[in-house]
Amino acid sequence: MENISEVKKIIKESNNIVFFGGAGVSTASGVPDFRSATGLYNRNNDSDYSPEYMLSHEFFTNHPDKFMDYVKENLMIEGIRPNDCHKALVKLENIGKLKAVITQNIDSLHQEAGSKNVIELHGNLRDYYCLDCGKKFDLDYVKSFNRAAKCDVCRGLVRPDIVLYGESLNSDNLSYAVKLISETDVLIVGGTSLVVYPAAGLIDFYRGNKLIVINMDPTPKDKSADFLLQGDISKIMKELVEGV
Repeated sequence: MENISEVKKIIKESNNIVFFGGAGVSTASGVPDFRSATGLYNRNNDSDYSPEYMLSHEFFTNHPDKFMDYVKENLMIEGIRPNDCHKALVKLENIGKLKAVITQNIDSLHQEAGSKNVIELHGNLRDYYCLDCGKKFDLDYVKSFNRAAKCDVCRGLVRPDIVLYGESLNSDNLSYAVKLISETDVLIVGGTSLVVYPAAGLIDFYRGNKLIVINMDPTPKDKSADFLLQGDISKIMKELVEGV
């Protein structure tokens, strides 16, 4: 592909790259995405509630046990490992080209692969905290409960440190992401439908002329892209960093 060759050249020549990614980055690792035809939001479930509602602040508040059941069954995937996209980004960071990974994912695969500067816009499933006293807990503690975990100090409800529907993104993370994107030379956007705001609006802060969009399906921002690569992002990113 002609575009692949051009993008490889851009990556070789730049030491100021930012990557912004979504659920599609992790599908090659066995993590389901959300909005594709086979994604989490289009699956049949036994509940009377939509997946979006089951991942909302309101549902968590009203049905904490059902919420945690859903999270454990659908978001806590056993045995997942970083794929070639995660590894390619680590390589770019290690050689001083990639300044940061901005991710909508909560699976921690970027960190597991070795990425150091990761901005998790939607939080993660590593960290948990008590709503009453603020004590922090890890995943093993939460998994030791059959349903919603309770604090071992005050018996308050323990929740994951993720951003639910109806909640705001962390303002510090958002500001940092805006700064990174507005100052970068090359912005690679991959594995995201670019329909979830405010995260999807972040690329509007890019001021350069090297916007690279990599996705399996079309996105609303394709027309804004300087380079459009369609396909499996794990394969494409692996090819893009070969020989860099």
